[in-house]
Amino acid sequence: MDFSIKTLAAKSTAADNLSTIKTACIVVGVFENKKLSSAASQLNKKGAIDSALKSGDISGKAGSTLMLRGITDVNAERILLVGLGDDPTKVSEKAYISAVQNAARGLNNLGGTDVSLVLPPVEGRDLSWTIRQVVIAFHEAVFRTDAHKSKKDAIPANIKKIAIYVGANEVNLAKIALAQSIALANGMELTKELGNMPANFCTPSHLANTAKKIAAEFKMAVEVLERKQIQALKMNSFLSVSAGTVEPPKFIVLKHMGGKVKDAPVVLVGKGITFDSGGISLKPGAGMDEMKYDMGGAGSVLGTMRAIGEMKLKLNVIAIIPTCENMPSGSATRPGDIITSMSGQTIEILNTDAEGRLILCDALTYAERFKPAAVIDVATLTGAIITSLGHHTTGLFTRHDETHDKLAEELLVAGKQSNDVAWRLPIGELYNEQLKSNFADIANIGGPAAGSITAACFLERFTKKYTWAHLDIAGVSWKSGAAKGATGRPVPMLTTFLMNRAG
Repeated sequence: MDFSIKTLAAKSTAADNLSTIKTACIVVGVFENKKLSSAASQLNKKGAIDSALKSGDISGKAGSTLMLRGITDVNAERILLVGLGDDPTKVSEKAYISAVQNAARGLNNLGGTDVSLVLPPVEGRDLSWTIRQVVIAFHEAVFRTDAHKSKKDAIPANIKKIAIYVGANEVNLAKIALAQSIALANGMELTKELGNMPANFCTPSHLANTAKKIAAEFKMAVEVLERKQIQALKMNSFLSVSAGTVEPPKFIVLKHMGGKVKDAPVVLVGKGITFDSGGISLKPGAGMDEMKYDMGGAGSVLGTMRAIGEMKLKLNVIAIIPTCENMPSGSATRPGDIITSMSGQTIEILNTDAEGRLILCDALTYAERFKPAAVIDVATLTGAIITSLGHHTTGLFTRHDETHDKLAEELLVAGKQSNDVAWRLPIGELYNEQLKSNFADIANIGGPAAGSITAACFLERFTKKYTWAHLDIAGVSWKSGAAKGATGRPVPMLTTFLMNRAG
């Protein structure tokens, strides 16, 4: 899709300008109680839009749509009316998102090839946010999941060109916002493609090759460590998870050094379990196919790196991705085994299905060498976070002190800005009591109570030398049921966080 920013000529009246736009479809807003947006009023020369509202053909409720054809005195072949709620003076973000999503879905089947959008501002949101929602909505509308079908789904006559109209004084800001929004949408799309890919295609080697492609396209440095190199680093915790599979593990390091040479980098660590059977602690069979999504942390980190690479973000960011499968076999790690992590701490493995923390802890130790400004690990870590927060909100964990409170606030703000929200949960010594072991320095599980918190406490033990945060994305990175598929989260939050850091 080709997005562009356009503005109306200043010399003519606004009404003349809108009606002279030559396009397959122009999108304008209407409201409940038969009220029109400014753009809709300008196209209502002969009362066709008023008539549609008065007759009840469109209610004006958020997300409602109606296509009008053959309107005289308007150059557009069609006018798509989208409902924006009940208050023309205060368009809510929820109403706006619903409107652009439904518009994008409807327009995807349009016979024409180009559309123009003239939509009002949103209360409490800036122009960049409104443009971002349009770009994400249209990308989502055309996103395909039929790559592995022998007969592809019928392809609608997809829109090729999308023009977003803004005020003359907003053009420069809008163009910057559009470029950033396209980069973000492309990053989310990569994350979704990787997540939806079956585990016999999306292997650790495939993730490594994806990192290499990102590096080549956006001039980043990349290093992929193989088993022997991982062994030499004494990452025995990571290797213990891959002990039961023939698929070789990979340890990926991808560097976007867009800031000053001496600036400390932000490090993103992504959990890359490309399939999680649970190992010897085998998961139930129902729903196990969805364990291909257990590389959601790795996928979102790669998507974020792609986004900031396309943006040419002026910030040093390093991605670390430990990736492997967790499978049962005669060589697999057993419950009760004790292994020594890269940090030297010993771990009693009470449950091999608590494997994400075992690969992340060595990656978090490895991150020390970069003397980072901050480290954020991203993982589909616990089912307990779904019990706590459902499928709407990412779980955020950090230490409780001034430095970590600041990092937590940055992430929470980025989540709100990007509509990719998180909620902070506690960690601390009281929860660490649950991880005590009679035979090792720490156990890898702390029992069912506060499961997402004790998992974060486990990781925290390996992050003492830098500022750190943990994002548990098990509830938000994919959807089940009829809408099954990866969501692309938390790429918006992470990318926005990095953009804010870059200023």
